Amino acid sequence: MPYYAIIRVRGRTGIKPEIKETMKMMSLTRINHCILAKDSPQVKGMLQVCKDYITWGEVTGEMLAKMIERRGRLSGNKRVSAAYLKQKGYDGFEALASNVLKDGVVLNDVGIKKIFRLHPPKGGYKITKQPFPHGALGYRGGKINDLLARMV
Repeated sequence: MPYYAIIRVRGRTGIKPEIKETMKMMSLTRINHCILAKDSPQVKGMLQVCKDYITWGEVTGEMLAKMIERRGRLSGNKRVSAAYLKQKGYDGFEALASNVLKDGVVLNDVGIKKIFRLHPPKGGYKITKQPFPHGALGYRGGKINDLLARMV
């Protein structure tokens, strides 16, 4: 079962209350915030409600390891270190990422916050009011990893 990386692209003004509440449920409160979500009917429904404000696609293990290493945070806004992962029983960032994708380990259970606060993408977004391939919104599939690489 794949995991989606979901990134908020557009801001907070002028949003319908239903979309605003759905984004709040997904913890996507600000631009360039990213979360991981399992592929399920409930998540797909939430994605369809918010499709005009977010982009999403299947994340790879390599990109997830890089996200945890560079942008993952513990409580108190502390960075995730290799020593911390050893203490929790993981050999490194790649081992944690593969366990998350294959075994369904939840980042909160390891002590890592579920929100990744990313940088704006190098080179910028395309048009933020049109769907992907022409713009930045909607489903991207595996191409989400290219966007994440520019944002990490």
